[in-house]
Parts: sequence; structure tokens; C-alpha cells
Amino acid sequence: MLQTLEGLKSSRNMLVDEQVAMFLHIISHHLKNRVIKHHFNRSGETVSRSFYSILNDVICLQDVLFKKAEPITANSSDTRWKWFKVLLMEPTSRLGFQQLINLDIEREKVIATNMLGVCTPNMQFVYVLPAWEVSVADGRVLQDAISRRHGLKVPHSKVDS
Repeated sequence: MLQTLEGLKSSRNMLVDEQVAMFLHIISHHLKNRVIKHHFNRSGETVSRSFYSILNDVICLQDVLFKKAEPITANSSDTRWKWFKVLLMEPTSRLGFQQLINLDIEREKVIATNMLGVCTPNMQFVYVLPAWEVSVADGRVLQDAISRRHGLKVPHSKVDS
């Protein structure tokens, strides 16, 4: 698939099979570049270049390789999901004082956490950042999401003025 769909080719010094073997060895055993370069007798640069080439091709093939997630409905009969019911509440920054007191009382009955969820226009989650304490400001959660290495990316061309 990497060769036929993504056009992966053997390099002058390394066959596609060896490139894929190095990639699979790295991800399956969580090995560092220096371990792989000694195991396959290649330079660190060659290992790195090969790894990222294969990784980019696998990412391009994600629609073919990976099963698409299907949402779990609220009336699902599968018992594995009964523990994951989520109670969604309006963000605390928009609530009045009395409602905040009620939220504090509710915390004794349920586990409360703050999270950032980003949806597409057709209500499919594309980014989730969970596990922030309830009292944290919304701006702090957003700033953390944007500043993470693989965090939330906001395309400037799509932002309405």
C-alpha cells in the first residue's frame, strides 16, 4: 500500500522493506533512533529520514488503514460504555452566583472536570482536552490547548472576523 498508493520507493542504499521494518521496529518496541541505527547499521540521519517518510505516508493513508470511529448512542445496550456517561454543563463563567453554589453541592455527587471540546459544523469532535479542574478559567484551558506540541491548530483562513 505504501508503494502503490503513496509512491514509496527504495532509496539508493535501502529497500522499501528495510524502511518499513525500521519503522515498525521503532513503533512496536518504542525504541530510540540510536538503538535502531546500531541494529540496522545505518546512520541516525538515515533512520530519522526513513522513519518520518514512512510516518507521513501512513498518515496520508489513515482513511484506508484506520477504522473510522462511530459515536456511541445514549441508548446503547453495550455494558462497557455505561461508566462513560458524561453530564455536560454550561461553562461556569456564564453561570450566576447561586448556580455556582449549586455546582459545588453537585461536586459531592459526581466527578466534575473542565474540558475543551472542538467540533466540526456537523457536530463531530475533532479535538478534546480533558482533565482540567473546574475552577480554571476558560482562557487558560484554551491557551494550554494552543501551546501544546500537537495541540489545537486554528486555521486563520477559516476564522470569521
